Amino acid sequence: MRAALLHAVGDDKLDIRDDITLAPIGPADVRVKVRATGVCHSDLSVLSGVLPMPLPVIPGHEGAGEVLEVGEHVTSVQPGDHVIVNWTPACGHCANCVVGQPFLCLTYVMDSFVNARFRYDGDTPAFGMAGCGTWAEEIVIPWQGAIKVDSEVPFEIAALIGCGITTGVGAAINTAKVRPGSTVAVVGCGGVGLSVVQGARVSGASTILAVDPLESKHALAKKVGATHTCTPDQLADGIAAATGGRGFDYAFEAVGKSAAILTAWKAARRGGDVIVVGAGAADDMVSISAFSLLFEGKNLLSSLYGGSDTRRDFPFYAELWKAGKLDLESMISSRIKLTDLNEAVAALKGGEVLRQMVILD
Repeated sequence: MRAALLHAVGDDKLDIRDDITLAPIGPADVRVKVRATGVCHSDLSVLSGVLPMPLPVIPGHEGAGEVLEVGEHVTSVQPGDHVIVNWTPACGHCANCVVGQPFLCLTYVMDSFVNARFRYDGDTPAFGMAGCGTWAEEIVIPWQGAIKVDSEVPFEIAALIGCGITTGVGAAINTAKVRPGSTVAVVGCGGVGLSVVQGARVSGASTILAVDPLESKHALAKKVGATHTCTPDQLADGIAAATGGRGFDYAFEAVGKSAAILTAWKAARRGGDVIVVGAGAADDMVSISAFSLLFEGKNLLSSLYGGSDTRRDFPFYAELWKAGKLDLESMISSRIKLTDLNEAVAALKGGEVLRQMVILD
């Protein structure tokens, strides 16, 4: 089958090849034909080494498809079911799962560093990003990583739910628990940032400021729910216009940079919540004074994968889309082929595109 392979961090081009094979499925595994997969900034972070992965690796984690085969112990799905890929499968038994934080489960994350589910060039092993590797025509994943979705939901919409929507909408609904009538600032208008905007809108926020240096992204931010927009250097004016200078009840960072976290910190009111959503580098340090941490009374929170329980949230977000409450069509900037991935990566690095969706027949 075809897939896009990264041999080494920093490679100029992905190796798009057609000799990829899968390891046999185990009794608790599911084989999925990938029908749609997004090109996400987290994928770029694998290519650059910001998110460490074993090499060689097939990137891609935001995907949806059709079940082709299930292991003998699998009862949650069957061949023919449509599923969304969950890139952090919850084992259900570890300490994090038991206390209701399945998004922090490390069981299958750790397994993805030692279990190479792909082969190429005969029998050379290759890994899948986050144990997935959705930039391939087929994948094998644990049954917990294949969440059934209504077959009426198009695969490209389902794929968006698999990462960007769940991460952003979940940050607003699950992590911050945005209250009706509250004020919200979102730093970064990429796919995740605009998903936060939509989550805040669905939650009933009265005022939503979208902050992004590219003014070309401001119109779409308003289309999906922002009431105000500004660039980072216009933040003071944005705070004044949207809150009368008080600051925001909730300020989300959706970039994965320390500078963006500090922008969100400045945007939050005294006693407000600052929620870190973007995936940043291990050596990108954030400096906030001990005085500010105490006397400004702000709460610094992290939101990994939108604080989600994907078994609950994937179907929930699909129902919100079906009810017209989430605008997911506007999030897709283009539809491409697997062979277009090198051009798609270059376009994403340029910053202008939102979510390019790979469609596989």
